Amino acid sequence: MEESKPLVATPGNSQINRSDSDAVEARFTDLCKSGLSLLENTYNDAMKLFKQTKHLLSANVSTIGNGALEEAERFWFAFVLYSIKRLSEKTAESVQPGDNKFTLCQILRAAKLNIVDFFKELPQFVVKAGPVLSNMYGEDWENRLEANELQTNFVHLSLLSKSYKRAFRELFLSSDANIDKNSDADDDADPVSEYRRFGWLLFLALRIHAFSRFKDLVTCTNGFVSVLVVLIIHVPIRFRNFNIHDSLRFVRKGDKGVDLLASLCNMYDASEDDLRKMMEKANNLIEDILKKKPCVASECKTETLENIDTDGLIYFEGLLEEPSLSSCLNILEKDYDDAIRNKGELDERVLINEDDSLLASGSSSGGAVNVTGVKRKFDSIASPTKTISTPLSPHRSPTASHANGIPGASNSRMAATPVTTAMTTAKWLRTYISPLPSKPSAELQRFLSSCDRDVTNDVTRRAQIILEAIFPSSALSERCVDGSLQSTNLMDNIWAEQRRLEALKLYYRVLEAMCTAEAQLLHATNLTSLLTNERFHRCMLACSAELVLATHKTVTMLFPAVLERTGITAFDLSKVIESFIRHEVSLPRELRRHLNSLEERLLESMVWEKGSSMYNFLIVARPALSAEINRLGLLAEPMPSLDAIAMHINFSSGGPSTSSPSQKHETSPGHVGSSILGQNGDTRSPKRPCTDLRSVLVERNPFTSPVKDRLLALSNKAKAPLQSAFASPTRPNPGGGGETCAETGINIFFGKINKLAAVRINGMVERLQLSQQIRESVYCLFQQILSQQTSLFFNRHIDQIILCCFYGVAKISQLSLTFREIIYNYRKQPQCKPQVFRSVFVDWSTARHNGKTGQDHVDIITFYNEIFIPTVKPLLVELGPSGTSTRTTRIPDANNSNEGQCPGSPKVAPFPSLPDMSPKKVSATHNVYVSPLRTSKMDALISHNSKSLYACVGESTHAYQSPSKDLTAINNRLNGTRNVRGTLNFDGIDVGLVSDSMVANSLYLQNGSCVSSSCAPPKSEQLDC
Repeated sequence: MEESKPLVATPGNSQINRSDSDAVEARFTDLCKSGLSLLENTYNDAMKLFKQTKHLLSANVSTIGNGALEEAERFWFAFVLYSIKRLSEKTAESVQPGDNKFTLCQILRAAKLNIVDFFKELPQFVVKAGPVLSNMYGEDWENRLEANELQTNFVHLSLLSKSYKRAFRELFLSSDANIDKNSDADDDADPVSEYRRFGWLLFLALRIHAFSRFKDLVTCTNGFVSVLVVLIIHVPIRFRNFNIHDSLRFVRKGDKGVDLLASLCNMYDASEDDLRKMMEKANNLIEDILKKKPCVASECKTETLENIDTDGLIYFEGLLEEPSLSSCLNILEKDYDDAIRNKGELDERVLINEDDSLLASGSSSGGAVNVTGVKRKFDSIASPTKTISTPLSPHRSPTASHANGIPGASNSRMAATPVTTAMTTAKWLRTYISPLPSKPSAELQRFLSSCDRDVTNDVTRRAQIILEAIFPSSALSERCVDGSLQSTNLMDNIWAEQRRLEALKLYYRVLEAMCTAEAQLLHATNLTSLLTNERFHRCMLACSAELVLATHKTVTMLFPAVLERTGITAFDLSKVIESFIRHEVSLPRELRRHLNSLEERLLESMVWEKGSSMYNFLIVARPALSAEINRLGLLAEPMPSLDAIAMHINFSSGGPSTSSPSQKHETSPGHVGSSILGQNGDTRSPKRPCTDLRSVLVERNPFTSPVKDRLLALSNKAKAPLQSAFASPTRPNPGGGGETCAETGINIFFGKINKLAAVRINGMVERLQLSQQIRESVYCLFQQILSQQTSLFFNRHIDQIILCCFYGVAKISQLSLTFREIIYNYRKQPQCKPQVFRSVFVDWSTARHNGKTGQDHVDIITFYNEIFIPTVKPLLVELGPSGTSTRTTRIPDANNSNEGQCPGSPKVAPFPSLPDMSPKKVSATHNVYVSPLRTSKMDALISHNSKSLYACVGESTHAYQSPSKDLTAINNRLNGTRNVRGTLNFDGIDVGLVSDSMVANSLYLQNGSCVSSSCAPPKSEQLDC
């Protein structure tokens, strides 16, 4: 096996020689003093950090950017300067006048980098330089650096800028014009471009002065819609590209004219009440900053207000007329400069200039969405088959469309965007959740009072404390813009209170549904074991709060913030995700996707991190692993008590402080939870959104051992009570079989890990065009490692094990496949993060004969050579031609493993039959996807007066063409030049399993789709990171 190990070829420029060290420092000095004109104090801080991290740059040149020393230096310079900017200003007692006043955009321009590439490489610096930054700036340096928040803010602003430019183009540009092609000289002379810039600057001013520190996407969208209102009623009518009398676009209010706010709300799924409040803020800002006198629109006589209902509208005389327009632009520019000067954040004005060098890498949307770590945050991108109404776009049909009975958006259709998806999901929250009472319903109170003692007060007090911890008021966390402290704090408090109420109402609603289902299973209303369990309630509250945060798409409260603020772990939350989805029937598809993407994120890495309560279960289910778990210090800390959280947030309530008796029991490290709720051996991927109540999520028994029943979807056994999910790990499983709850929970957890691995292995096999035998061998090896060498997963990502399995199987099978080819194709996977193959945890104390000590993070080839092969070599030999075949009947019994196997756990199984994904790709050569018909639409389609049983979603192949002709056209395209009049024939096509995110990438980005061997790079053992 030793000869099968890949060798790391070190390029000539991957190390910085000692003689070049001074030259590198000289170039950094030149950037600081000549490029940015830093003052002496700031320069000294920057040089200090650079010198302490210079050795990290030397060791990682080949993994930064394109691997060239010159580019790696520029990235490292930018990382150091950004860290100094963000961390120095937050530790200094006071910032000297004129000091430290450079922005991230200035850093990037001086270093000749663009925004997307900077965010793509930044996580690697955070990992590598973390210990140095911690020593210099304290343990909380990463929270104060706010790299994730800044990155998410950039993505949101990129999306909003695209929506703004699209709407502006439809409102104020002729159909032949394209503002993005105008030169700078033309922009100066073109008033339309100045109107566009005014609108964007006004929107940015709203974000600074009127929005809370959270700046969620929904609030920002309301802000940009309010700016559209201001532009419509102030931009001279000769520049309009719409007709106010167009009944398909604008809602009329009797004889008063067009209701402008209602029309825009209908187009953007916005709340009219929220928009009116935002309009008030925008008007106040124009009055306070631009010093314009407001006038009641109904008292103004101007052509821009003709045929518009002026009730509630404010008009500013001459706002967008010269010389007022130039003056307003100058004021807004200066105001923005003053606001961001000391913050070091992005200059968001660049997003309106598509030719800016900072946006040079690809398109705005593609680059933004594919920034490292951000792709996962946009799992909420809608399916390609979902369409929305395009605001104010030219209509293509003479038939008016109606939304909620109101004539509104045009008939033109387009693929949904993250902005429109967020607004649609927020509408669900307003429609289904907000009207609910903010206290337990009568039915829920009946369950709470039917326990051994009435727990109503405990439940309500706990909910108040936990939600206050998740959504703190501004007094607890002030991060405000200078000069607007009072108004921003007020906005913070209002925003936090609204989100707390939404999460509280959702929590009570789902809790009632769970109690009802539980009572039906137990044939009793006494649910004391469940309703007195502290950890269960915190998981439910965290899940409710996370859905509210996901709906609004906040910037400053990104997952896993809810885990940290509630005191639970990723493993705890994973117990309730599926049950939560199952019991909230109205949950929108995008939120179901979000929860499933969270579950995937938990399974792939977070559950394996230090401090996960999974390890507290593992030492019970697998005692042989306890020594390694304790040596690495992986066990979870006790869950903080409710009183401790209340004291931390300075919470006070009218009632006495009462802690549940079970809470003290729950905080014990040995009793950190129990078997996983809903985690089982189901054949569906955790990525699959639950879109049908008849899905496996409903029908499966979450506590059936995979040994006893692998086909849980077809099982007719009664479901185990929900309260068993949070029993003690050492307690016998109520389902029988002689297993403890810990053993059952770990078996179910491992089953889901295997299913997730199967999906990812299958995707890589298709990309690499490998045989099914290789697929079976890789999956078999992965299962054996999980079962017999479980410690190999500790502190690691499951993809790291999968990639190593591919290379190991390729070598033992004498297949010509390099690590570079594996990584090249892995990069195209929807879940890819460069840190997976660039930074793998190793504990050198377990490695053999390398002379190294301590813990470190290395590239995946080093991990493969030093850790993976010595550990897995016996298992690989079993897969070789001279060893045991991959058939499960010849796999060695796991009980022979030195780590021991969980009693009752399954032997290695063959590659599972993966379920159909929705949408499913049905052609190997065409981008054709099929989704099952929704049950909610079945009745409408089979009614007697139905015109057709087919529905073609998306753009028709020809204007006004019938669905039957569309299907014929699709048939002809799929079957080449043959004229086939029949049904689509998908027989014989090797259909691959695709995820929703993969489908989105295939349809929207149209890149990275080449998986043939001709697309592979030259074979080399140099890992191209």
